Amino acid sequence: MMTESSFISDLAIPPGEYLGEVLQDVGVSQAELARRMGRPYQAINEIVRGEKAITSDTALQLEHVLGVSAQFWRQLEAEYRLILAQQKL
Repeated sequence: MMTESSFISDLAIPPGEYLGEVLQDVGVSQAELARRMGRPYQAINEIVRGEKAITSDTALQLEHVLGVSAQFWRQLEAEYRLILAQQKL
């Protein structure tokens, strides 16, 4: 009998790190993203640095501006927060 197992990394990578990569790939600066989202540059920079969470509202704005689904951003954020919580235990 075959069993399926999944590997869950214990490495906590902030979703903002991926956001930074997406911005590089599409050639959009953090300042330009902030402008398009109607958000302060500082808020975007804090997300990219992993200091600020991606909320549902932010995820929807990212989906609108970058075309990456809000659900994807929220899932990355949830997984990141879960790993951080596991590390505290």
